[in-house]
Amino acid sequence: MQTLINYRREWFSNIRGDILSGIVVALALIPEAIGFSVIAGVDPKVGLYASFAIACVTAFVGGRPGMISAATAATAVIMVTLVKEHGLQYLFAATILMGIIQILAGFLKLGRVMRFVSRSVITGFVNALAILIFMAQLPELIGVPGMTYAMIAGGLAIIYLFPYVTKAIPSPLVAIAVLTTLAWWTGMDLRTVGDLGELPSTLPVFLLPDVPLTLETLQIILPYSLTLAAVGLLESLLTAQIVDDMTDTPSNKSQECIGQGTGNIASAMIGGMGGCAMIGQSVINITSGGRGRLSAFVAGAFLLFLIVVLDDLVRIIPMAALVAVMIMVSIGTFSWRSILDVSRNPWPSTVVMLATVVTVVATHDLAKGVIVGVLLSGIFFAGKVAKLFSVSRHADGASGTVTYRVTGQIFFASAESFIHAFDFADVADKVVIDVTTAHLWDITAVGALDKVVLKYRKAGVEVDVLGFNEASADMVDRFALHDKDERLAASAALH
Repeated sequence: MQTLINYRREWFSNIRGDILSGIVVALALIPEAIGFSVIAGVDPKVGLYASFAIACVTAFVGGRPGMISAATAATAVIMVTLVKEHGLQYLFAATILMGIIQILAGFLKLGRVMRFVSRSVITGFVNALAILIFMAQLPELIGVPGMTYAMIAGGLAIIYLFPYVTKAIPSPLVAIAVLTTLAWWTGMDLRTVGDLGELPSTLPVFLLPDVPLTLETLQIILPYSLTLAAVGLLESLLTAQIVDDMTDTPSNKSQECIGQGTGNIASAMIGGMGGCAMIGQSVINITSGGRGRLSAFVAGAFLLFLIVVLDDLVRIIPMAALVAVMIMVSIGTFSWRSILDVSRNPWPSTVVMLATVVTVVATHDLAKGVIVGVLLSGIFFAGKVAKLFSVSRHADGASGTVTYRVTGQIFFASAESFIHAFDFADVADKVVIDVTTAHLWDITAVGALDKVVLKYRKAGVEVDVLGFNEASADMVDRFALHDKDERLAASAALH
């Protein structure tokens, strides 16, 4: 019952704000969807139908209310080769398989991997995306009539100043309406949405991919589907995390995986391409007042209404108006505080953030940037933990016993330091290795312990290892070599 109440609240607690923000998002989706279709090498209607289907379906079954999903550049670039070599029908088949993989990821709770993405990676992801959003507007800013710059400046002025008059209507919607009316009334010679490509004039129809159901088809589409699913989920889960932070509300990441997969299957079934969450459109939605599931549904449904019913009106919208909105998104998305934090944060955090930004901007591939950031975060973390390790030596001359007390974490990054902490030239009758305040994490740590113990025994020194915690004792019992002739050693070390 509580789940049903929460679901209803996600739909109907912000009706006015969600409807108005959804309209703004729908207008901003049109040039994006057309542009991504061009990138993928398909007809504009493929991207437009995809944006309609994915936005509407994820509104119902996604895990993050208020987040906008549609056709994206991140997935479009992966489709180019598939479309070129095998045709559009194989793209639809690959998109269906992509959705199935994403749904399986949701049921396997793979959304939890977001816990391994550090704040520095997310900041780098956001900053890189802000830069890419601005760079995507450059074709509309270079080599254009001077009046275009004036219109963009006017649009930005309306976007930032109109909220001081009233916040009842989203300022980006006002900017688009005012600039479109002004351009139409004065007859300005400006580039419009109609110049981007032909808009579809009919509703999408249900279809199944016209491909043979053979193992060969699966071999063709599987690599693309796996890549599309991974990239789509990565961008979607990162965007969900960012929207969580912007709205100070939690979301179900595993349910979002299921929602993305269902949306992509629905897209392919009506002749659309695969997609994922869009941080730019999500930021537009949140800043325009959208918070609930209704905003995403309105964005998708109104997009279809615009291109099928109001296509004549949509065609005259000046690109300058939409560029102004996207510049606002770029400015709002960029984490300006991260510039000040460069000198305050630990240098590894800054390196991770900058590496993520540089990789994404250089490759135009968000997934590669995030992967680089996560790998660097892991390396720096392992190095930091490895330093929280020490070995102290205590000699008892009367008994001829030397005790080494180990403190900290022993794993692949600290194993070598562990070995070097022992003096194998020690003149002692017996060596005691006390690991009461240490933990052995992996087989590398067990191998390092083996090496130390066997080296001492080879020199004729008796060695006892004491103080294993339960997990470490289990690792030693299963993987160590030094105790295999004395099976009670690991058990005795527990006492």
